[in-house]
Amino acid sequence: MATQPPADDPVQDAPDVSPPQHAAAGLPAIGHSLRVARQQMGVRRTARTLLRVNQKDGFDCPGCAWPEGEKRHAAEFCENGAKAVAEEATLRRITPDFFAEHPVARLAERSGYWLGQQGRLTQPMYLAEGADHYEPVPWERAFDIVADELRALDSPDEALFYTSGRTSNEAAFLYQLFAREFGTNNLPDCSNMCHESSGSALTETIGVGKGSVLLEDLPRADLIIVAGQNPGTNHPRMLTALEAAKAAGTRIITVNPLPEAGMERFKNPQTARGLAGGGTALTDLFLQIRLGGDQALFRLLSRLLLEAAESTPDAVDRAFIAEHTHGFEEFAAAARAHDWDETLRATGLDRDTVERALRMILDAKSIVVCWAMGLTQHKHAVPTIKEVVNFLLLRGNIGRPGAGVCPVRGHSNVQGDRTMGIFERPAPAFLDALEKEFGFAPPREHGLDVVRSIRALRDGTAKVFFAMGGNFVSASPDTEVTEAAMRRARLTVHVSTKLNRSHVVTGARALILPTLGRTERDRQASGDQFVTVEDSMGMVHASRGRLEPASEQLLSETAIVCRLARRTLGAGSGTPWEEFERDYSSIRDRISRVVPGFDDFENKLRRPGGFTLPHGPRDDRRFPTATGRANFTAAPVEYPELPDGRLLLQTIRSHDQYNTTIYGLDDRYRGIRGGRRVVLVHPEDARALGFPDGSYTDLVSEWRDGRERRAPGFRVVHYPTARGCAAAYYPETNVLVPLDATADTSNTPAGKSLVVRLEKPAPETAVTAHT
Repeated sequence: MATQPPADDPVQDAPDVSPPQHAAAGLPAIGHSLRVARQQMGVRRTARTLLRVNQKDGFDCPGCAWPEGEKRHAAEFCENGAKAVAEEATLRRITPDFFAEHPVARLAERSGYWLGQQGRLTQPMYLAEGADHYEPVPWERAFDIVADELRALDSPDEALFYTSGRTSNEAAFLYQLFAREFGTNNLPDCSNMCHESSGSALTETIGVGKGSVLLEDLPRADLIIVAGQNPGTNHPRMLTALEAAKAAGTRIITVNPLPEAGMERFKNPQTARGLAGGGTALTDLFLQIRLGGDQALFRLLSRLLLEAAESTPDAVDRAFIAEHTHGFEEFAAAARAHDWDETLRATGLDRDTVERALRMILDAKSIVVCWAMGLTQHKHAVPTIKEVVNFLLLRGNIGRPGAGVCPVRGHSNVQGDRTMGIFERPAPAFLDALEKEFGFAPPREHGLDVVRSIRALRDGTAKVFFAMGGNFVSASPDTEVTEAAMRRARLTVHVSTKLNRSHVVTGARALILPTLGRTERDRQASGDQFVTVEDSMGMVHASRGRLEPASEQLLSETAIVCRLARRTLGAGSGTPWEEFERDYSSIRDRISRVVPGFDDFENKLRRPGGFTLPHGPRDDRRFPTATGRANFTAAPVEYPELPDGRLLLQTIRSHDQYNTTIYGLDDRYRGIRGGRRVVLVHPEDARALGFPDGSYTDLVSEWRDGRERRAPGFRVVHYPTARGCAAAYYPETNVLVPLDATADTSNTPAGKSLVVRLEKPAPETAVTAHT
């Protein structure tokens, strides 16, 4: 049977700590998955639901965006995928009685974990201006409230339309269509906070802001470099692909400040070897890099390849460079001038380790480089990813099997949302296609991304905030600034399946609009509907929920957008919103005429498993850049400087977490159980700073604005991270990330190289911090 949610918040800063593990998954993953699923869904519902996850006739996991292969296991999900499904398909319910019992001010004192554990939202709720409690509101009244507020704005640009990655292609396309017909490009989304740096770098260098690798390329690669990524927690099904690559003879280099169990050894729970045997060792060489040193490392590797080419001609692919690239000579001059000693200082590596990596690179004809937030969330993130591209271009490792760039997206369909036009800086060609198809003139001025949206709310130039999914308050940087900014809004609206902190940090008025989840049947006037998603490798496929909705009052995201658009735009809109709500195939018909690669959309979806979007660099080495070629770049090498007595802090996820959703209080691979307010510090650094293992500290970030940002009451855990580096979980540490500390070009919050000091808590705090 399913269990009830916790009545009280558990203590989160007094965990049990044991040594970190050196293998991921196996029997413990199965046991934990089933235990969480049973607690949330009960036994029968667990079996019915999990066996449909990521199946060709089932629903797409609401967790990560890792692709599925042609052949699929009956249990095609990972531990964290099971947790994501269980949280959505839970039998727990939040009714109006819950909101009557809990004033908003009291809910704001609860942890995100406690809020999320309460269950599914069941009907629209409204917080009137000056009210203490949310109260139920009919859907028609809710749409009137939003439409009236939007129409009362002095400019459409006073509205912000945020999107989370879980939104389907159909809902995302209509959402951006509504925003632009309303008159604004203010479409901030979760990409702004994660892979915006990847898109910026790849668009300039290869002409497409997506990865160039398909799933079948991994076992074809001679070498895979996994940099700034922890697949074992954040993309667990990737471990199965890496295991298959190892079986095919691929070697793997891992580049990361933290040793991660999943990249050490994988015990595949779908095989006898994984369950009863020793599993598969994945990493052949571990480069334990200092935070922010990746650009320097890849620049040095390119220098060494150029030097090797003087005696070994095939160390560099000169034919590819001559035929397909631009800017080689300028880049080569910068690479040859790059300094060994500077690289060792920037990376914390030793010369022998770098030379071992070079030998593996020279032995490999085909190389894939995978990365995630460890590369994208630094001030110099965009130059770093450009340096990865330089490294691959030198040996022709883009546009052939077993080679390419592989940014691993986080949230399911975050890539599809961008493809559908969720972007504050749309391409003119996309707007031209919208205008031709729908007969209105979309706005051409660029809109606001996440960071600029927070500034606009703070400064009073944005007045309405509408979120399609997500947990904006907890996901955003500079928590105190973000929360104060949200409270200045006239109206905040959240389309959600579950309660989170964004619902209790509100504008003068607030609405919670409950929606269907991926697991649930979507019935419209023309019958049952399905939606589509795009995975991290550009595959598009259908997703069909089967469960009965958690409440009769839930609407799909598509229906919410259509009804709001009709109410806001009125009879002046020529867009057939009622038809779109009635039959989602009519939306896909319009998508096929607006979005490149989606021609004959409906027929392509009849193929089980979906279809692959075109990708010029991958498909035929066609690079749609300004030069018509793949571009080498020669940006100055950057890395964070570390003052004496300070540490570089990176914000990370625990294993019981997906983005801002906290499933539990354990991080078993790192040996942390029953708590989240921990900071992982190398033992020698901790002792030098005067913090024994188990002591408590306040984390204080230092930035050029001179303002002190403090996260109090963290337990110090001695941990084998890179020297000079530390790690702690977000969203608890988002308070330390300055709003203006962002990546150049992409404007992504730089949460992976914060300069912090550890301060001993005041005596009264030290006594109460963990009680």
